[in-house]
Amino acid sequence: MNKKESYPRSFSHIGITVPDIEKAVKFYSEIMGWYVIMPPSDVTEESDTAIGQMCIDVFGTGWGTFKIAHLSTSDGIGIELFSFPTTKAEKPEFDPFNTGLFHFCVQDPNIEELTEKIVAAGGKQRMPIREYYPDSKPYKMVYVEDPFGIVFEIYTHSYELTYSSGAYSE
Repeated sequence: MNKKESYPRSFSHIGITVPDIEKAVKFYSEIMGWYVIMPPSDVTEESDTAIGQMCIDVFGTGWGTFKIAHLSTSDGIGIELFSFPTTKAEKPEFDPFNTGLFHFCVQDPNIEELTEKIVAAGGKQRMPIREYYPDSKPYKMVYVEDPFGIVFEIYTHSYELTYSSGAYSE
């Protein structure tokens, strides 16, 4: 690969399957403050439209219908919520040791307040809020779950600042 082809790609969106799309839109818009770009809408299995054909390409056949909603973070990252008729209302198993996505991370300087709001809305705080560099930098983090059991992390500062030069040295 030559240097010209190795530029960093930007992050566009993440897709999350939830058991109740209306409750998920409410949680993510009211608690996380994300913008609703497209409220919950029905998608039907058919090949006459581009979206129908794309969904057949991704999911195969036999799924019938599902609901989808689109939200956006303040920095333009898309949150695509899916709810299928077969989606079970059980929380996913937390297993970070298997291959695959095990969390995403958001940033909020008021980590304590956001964590409290998540818990009050039916989510869970998975650990105490921790400081990365208690004696030198005010960077904090915590793992939480939304009300559906989806694990994510909260940082008080940007990824670049948190892991910049000398991140683990005093």
